[in-house]
Amino acid sequence: VSELRHTPTQVVVDGNQAPLLALPVRTVIKGDATVPVISAASILAKVARDAEMARLGGVYPGYGFAKHKGYPTAQHLAALARHGVCAIHRRSFGPVRRRLKGSIYQYKE
Repeated sequence: VSELRHTPTQVVVDGNQAPLLALPVRTVIKGDATVPVISAASILAKVARDAEMARLGGVYPGYGFAKHKGYPTAQHLAALARHGVCAIHRRSFGPVRRRLKGSIYQYKE
């Protein structure tokens, strides 16, 4: 938000967690279904994330990121079991957290 060319008068957030900003923040639970600007932002974010996951698929071959986009599909879980945790895996994702528990390794490069 701080890097936007134009300073907004309000930030509208999907959910009930307001980020700490120097601007007024309005939270809307399930806002992506009811607030057009949140719906649009959600679509843009998904397109950007999918593109980033496709790029990361080339950086971390074998994980299938370009196909499953990081969602916990059977293919993703199988790749995680086969190759272990890599640097981009979220440590809060249950299967990753369980694999790291008790491991001396943080992730594979």
